[in-house]
Amino acid sequence: MTTLGTGLDSRTAEYRANREALLGKLAELDAEQAKALAGGGPKYTERHHKRGKLLARERIELLVDQDGPFLELSPLAAWGTEFPVGASVVTGIGVVEGVECLIVANDPTVRGGASNPWTLRKTFRANDIAMQNRLPVISLVESGGADLPSQSEIFIPGGRAFRDLTRLSAAGIPTISTVFGNATAGGAYVPGMSDYTVMVDGRSKVFLGGPPLVKMATGEESDDESLGGARMHGSTSGLADYVATDEVDAIRLTRRIVARLNWRKLGPAAQAVEDPLHDEEELLGLVPTDPRIPFDPREVLARLVDGSRFDEFKPDYGTSLVTGWADLHGYPIGILANARGVLFSEEAQKATQFIQLANAKDTPLLFLQNTTGYMVGAQYEQGGIIKHGAMMINAVSNSKVPHLTVVMGASYGAGNYGMCGRAYDPRFLFTWPNAKSAVMGPVQLAGVLSIVARQAAAAKGQDYDEEHDAAMRQVVEGQIEQQSLAAFLSGRLYDDGVIDPRDTRTVLGLCLSAIHSGQIKGAEGYGVFRM
Repeated sequence: MTTLGTGLDSRTAEYRANREALLGKLAELDAEQAKALAGGGPKYTERHHKRGKLLARERIELLVDQDGPFLELSPLAAWGTEFPVGASVVTGIGVVEGVECLIVANDPTVRGGASNPWTLRKTFRANDIAMQNRLPVISLVESGGADLPSQSEIFIPGGRAFRDLTRLSAAGIPTISTVFGNATAGGAYVPGMSDYTVMVDGRSKVFLGGPPLVKMATGEESDDESLGGARMHGSTSGLADYVATDEVDAIRLTRRIVARLNWRKLGPAAQAVEDPLHDEEELLGLVPTDPRIPFDPREVLARLVDGSRFDEFKPDYGTSLVTGWADLHGYPIGILANARGVLFSEEAQKATQFIQLANAKDTPLLFLQNTTGYMVGAQYEQGGIIKHGAMMINAVSNSKVPHLTVVMGASYGAGNYGMCGRAYDPRFLFTWPNAKSAVMGPVQLAGVLSIVARQAAAAKGQDYDEEHDAAMRQVVEGQIEQQSLAAFLSGRLYDDGVIDPRDTRTVLGLCLSAIHSGQIKGAEGYGVFRM
């Protein structure tokens, strides 16, 4: 059993500069996340409150256990697009009556809670998390349906939202819908396809077509209550299982439903939890301002894992990748953390063996990314870097134990794949605000394009325009830099959120607890390893 020490000196100018730079990025992140928290803005928030209705996050706050955690997911969804930050829906994991649940809450202050293309993607991601981790789903519904101007991007893929609910139910994962207002057109199928449905008297309106549409389609004169009111659905159609007197009562009934689920976790229970020996506050000064400068991930681990204990595997082989065993919030984990950015053949082979060992003993894996990718060059190509990198990616792809990924710094090239990037379906993936991800660094990518253009000009016997080359490099570097930033990537749901490094241990602990709602079982076979 090895206890990690620390060589970090918080008195140095470098530490202070790193800390100030990261605090600046966190301030920028807070400003962007505030846009999601603001919903549709003061005007629509005030109007909503005047109607005696709660906001989406107020509903969630009442729903989850008092002082219980709520881990919000994808708060920057749609950042950098034409749609509002947050995508008009709040998703996350919260503890309700002692049960970890996946919560999806429409934000009716943003275009009436209408679903846009990013709302769908965010909801789909939430449903995937619920299915993978065996989490009951609670939908807090108040939406006017599809955002009609973007219907061409919503209608066809949007059917998956209803399919997901039925598949969750078929998998024995409870689904609960609590309707606070409109749930019209396609949105009516959310309560219709849920296991349990709660509606609010005088508030809920659930129908395929409202009075104007019914009038146009059939000539029938009708009103909201007779078409889709809570009392009608509670006494006549049978769609409502419970009719609440008001929103607070609806939340009370929802909590009682969860309390009666008789829900049991299938994974091993957490053991005794110990705090790390070193201060998580120091994580802010650990990350260099220049992403090209590596840092020792053991310093991160000393501030993440229980008791700062870490049993390193193959410490003297493939030293650009740190691997080993630890506990985090009482759960055993295997850890792979980039130490010096580049992955060589030795690192790839070491990772492959380690991943197989984790699967053999049913232990979840944590990937801490800070990589520029696999090494290139004639020496390394001849040494088999492609087949060794492929071995590592094969192991990651076919591993069956749950994976967690945190992007601490760089995440470039195939290193993103080997270290379990989004395409490799980690159960959860979070990013630090300083992190960057792209096919390669901006300078390198612009340089490659420049070399290719020079070679093309030479092949045609043409002179090369240096001024044009300099301008091209500048434009490309700026574009790639912008598209590699954490907010840009999070806005496109390539992660589950950008987090403060100081919150990493807490976030991972919540995720590990959620993961253990289901069974933890390793792979029994892999594809062919090219040796």
